[in-house]
Amino acid sequence: MPSAILSDGGVLTVLLWGVTAVTLDQRYHLPAIGSTGARAVLSTHDDTITLTGMLVGKERFAWKAALEGLAEASKRGTALAAYTGGKLGGLVLVTSMTIRTDMQIQSLQFSATAQKRDAIAITIAMAHMPLPGIVGKVLDLASIGIGALADLGGN
Repeated sequence: MPSAILSDGGVLTVLLWGVTAVTLDQRYHLPAIGSTGARAVLSTHDDTITLTGMLVGKERFAWKAALEGLAEASKRGTALAAYTGGKLGGLVLVTSMTIRTDMQIQSLQFSATAQKRDAIAITIAMAHMPLPGIVGKVLDLASIGIGALADLGGN
């Protein structure tokens, strides 16, 4: 199994085998001072995920180009958005920690060193950008179930 899968929900999918770290950062919003008890359907927190790892082997340049393509697709529109009529958008991320849709790549960092000539070190920073409404919450709950099933299948 790859360490992470990043996909546009259609043709472009990158399997990341050499992920050394996954960081999920959740920042919760405080209610406005003097706000009433009535709440609108707004995001209560901002999630960012950072993947750190390596692209190795002869395919590393193809994987690098694919990641750049996914970064552009996450901003312009993905196959998933086209399939769902805009109800879902962004990229799909599958890791051992989380399964998320509606991910947008904020930054890609690539580096190479003389010591590791056949590898490219990568850092991918992504933001979870769900559309307002119930669909995002349903997908979050579904990802918990899928993750639990995957864990059961691995044991």
